[in-house]
Amino acid sequence: MKKRIVLIGAGSAQFGYGTIGDILQSKVLEGSEIVLHDINPTTLAAVAEAGRAFIAEHGLPFSISATTNRREAFAGADFLVISIEVGNRFELWEQDWRIPQQYGVQQVYGENGGPGGLFHSLRIIPPILEICADIMAICPQATVFNFSNPMSRICTTVHRAFPELKFIGMCHEIGSLPNFLPRILGVPYEALEVRAAGLNHFSCVLSAKYKATGQDAYPDIRALAPAFFGAMPSMTTVHKYFKETGQWPRKPEDFAALETEAWPERRVFQVILEKFGLLPITSDSHFGEYIPWAYDVTDHKEILDFYRFYKEYLANIQPSIELRLKERIIPVIEGILTDAGYIEEAVNIPNKGLIADLPEWLVVEVPAVVNKDGVTGLPMGKLPHGFAGLLMNQVAVHDLTAEAVICKSKSAALQALLVDSIVNRYRRMDELLETMIAYQERWLGYLK
Repeated sequence: MKKRIVLIGAGSAQFGYGTIGDILQSKVLEGSEIVLHDINPTTLAAVAEAGRAFIAEHGLPFSISATTNRREAFAGADFLVISIEVGNRFELWEQDWRIPQQYGVQQVYGENGGPGGLFHSLRIIPPILEICADIMAICPQATVFNFSNPMSRICTTVHRAFPELKFIGMCHEIGSLPNFLPRILGVPYEALEVRAAGLNHFSCVLSAKYKATGQDAYPDIRALAPAFFGAMPSMTTVHKYFKETGQWPRKPEDFAALETEAWPERRVFQVILEKFGLLPITSDSHFGEYIPWAYDVTDHKEILDFYRFYKEYLANIQPSIELRLKERIIPVIEGILTDAGYIEEAVNIPNKGLIADLPEWLVVEVPAVVNKDGVTGLPMGKLPHGFAGLLMNQVAVHDLTAEAVICKSKSAALQALLVDSIVNRYRRMDELLETMIAYQERWLGYLK
């Protein structure tokens, strides 16, 4: 099916090459045009040249164009994928993380939750809203997928500003389940029916059963997971393996030779599993951002190592185009075009009753049916009370973040800090906000 697919932020080789490869391996999308868009003409041209050369070398039935002009890129688009950051990605992330800590806020990380997540949101949501305004003006019927973080705050604000826009957040953290559950339970992942839900990076498995018998698999997960996660290789060990072999450990035999320790970067995860009875789908550097007592529990060295190695990995990786599927967006597009009716395990969409404990306007992460009507979330009903309580702590934070961005309100931004459960002090929080605005004036100076 010939479609026009626009990649926004395609000057990033990691995103551009990876998504081009995902599209090119699709038989359903043969004949489509891939439109690359970025504000950096140099990196954009390099990705476009590599893409055209790859298509020519492999004789693939696709075409690639590239433009820095948004109107030209969006004209006639069927699908758009957003993956952007602003400024120096790691320098700004480190400010989001470290400056609140200097003011006494004990946050374990600084990307998606807590004050770090707020400042990241205040910085990145305005340009995404500008992109979405142009989409509504140029190609309002198109379906938009978002990769950028903080996912749930971005998506919640976009849907508040543009309620008619078909805007879907996609995250690969759900991919931890096919990696871990077969090794915990001793069955292929295809033999399980798993349902997870919550907020992005703050989601847990709610149910799991064996397809063949319909038997509840959660008792086995609760019984067997502690031994599995209680003896895992540390980030240092995994990184050493990568440097020596050029690949991450994936198979049981890969892990068998690695030295292990107890719950590395999973000590908040451990509490959620043992005290709340739920299996998180991600580790402490993400899940712990939303919980005030995480700072008291987590493995801080592992989080620091995770960040250090991730930063080093992105600085040294040489991205390439490969004819293999890496992310889930293309299967979703194929499912819409072919009326597949399959269940995608995690999408970020407005709640609208999907999770009974949370307001309808909040964007939640849930499984969804994908067919000709688009992406329709599966109702999850009421959540276990403890997990629902943790999630409800985020409602006012998301509400005020959206208000701060849309109304350009410094007052709402300060309130978003003061209602956040990660913030356990009042004094100098106004000074923290002013300091962040001063450090990031180029992106936060709109707050008045």
